[in-house]
Amino acid sequence: MPHSTPGVWTVVVPGAAAMALAMGVGRFGFTPILPLMQDQAGLAPEQGAQLATVNYLGYLLGAVLALVRPAVTSSVLAFRIGLVVQIATLVAMAATASVPAWALARLSSGVASAVVFIAVAGVVAVRLSHGGARSGGWVYGGIGGGIALSGVLVLALERAGTWSTAWWACAVAAAALAAVAWALPVGGAPGPVRAPASRAGSGSPVRIGPGVRRSFVALVISYLLEGAGYIIAGTFLVAAIRATSPGWIGSSAWVVVGLAALPSSALYSRLASSFPPATVLRTALLVQAVGMLLPAVFSGSGVALFAGVVFGGTFLGIVSLGMGTGARMGVPRSAAILTIAFSIGQILGPLAAAPLLGGGYAPALVLGAVIVTLAAAPTLLIRSGRNATG
Repeated sequence: MPHSTPGVWTVVVPGAAAMALAMGVGRFGFTPILPLMQDQAGLAPEQGAQLATVNYLGYLLGAVLALVRPAVTSSVLAFRIGLVVQIATLVAMAATASVPAWALARLSSGVASAVVFIAVAGVVAVRLSHGGARSGGWVYGGIGGGIALSGVLVLALERAGTWSTAWWACAVAAAALAAVAWALPVGGAPGPVRAPASRAGSGSPVRIGPGVRRSFVALVISYLLEGAGYIIAGTFLVAAIRATSPGWIGSSAWVVVGLAALPSSALYSRLASSFPPATVLRTALLVQAVGMLLPAVFSGSGVALFAGVVFGGTFLGIVSLGMGTGARMGVPRSAAILTIAFSIGQILGPLAAAPLLGGGYAPALVLGAVIVTLAAAPTLLIRSGRNATG
């Protein structure tokens, strides 16, 4: 990564650790543990969908909080509280077998993950907006690292341990990640991040032209649909693969998802510097849709692992592309707005998929692929940058 400086790495390392904790382990650790909870704790598929929805509702609440109280996501105290809350919710998942208690834990986890995610995204926009911009992709890649870590822990424990042991292992891993993330320089950072909210040197609001507004609305719609579609695979991919393959294949596929996601944001950042970001985003969405279809149509270990590569190699890149495109448009609080749209989609996706689960996971994955394909259409209207005329 050219132009890297020690200052860049004071963001990249703790920022990636925060993303790994809040999102990779705290949120997506549920995916590989869900089949164990179904097999050992008697959790019904519909209850799994409900717990997922509650988590996404919490994520929405956290994003709304960030929009109406932006100071929360520039507060060191709030950021650190978010890290601690995530650890506490993982402990709560391990320490009880009550579905209502699980629901409360997943709700709290969702709120905390949104606060931490938006705080880290803000630090990336401030600290890495010049020479270290591509390094920001590695911060988002921390989510992939956390996903891979949760998958490895479940894979190691699913024969020797229980669903509860898996949650305890995730809690310990989260505590270690929190120790690294603790020093992230949240809030008060110098840099041009505040420029989009005001005219240079004047303090007056930026005028967002009609072309930019159209582009941003198109981006928001696409991002909402991506949230609804991808989360169906994000929640049920491991369970779907385990239904037609040996159990270890499902957990292995989730490790593959995380490993593929780890470098994807940095890769897409490089592609977006050579091609129109909207084109890169549209291509990633269509590739993701194909990857979601694979385990629904075909069985076998090879297909499952390849589906994990495609899914992992696209969803984080889409997130970072969406966030970066919104920031370049100069729309105030674009990160919070996009996160809210994503959150609404994540709530609607499992709700739409739940009635299909009685026929297995394949119909749900097909639905997710269709929704992600639809998400590609609005990208045709996106013109990147504050001077877009659309």
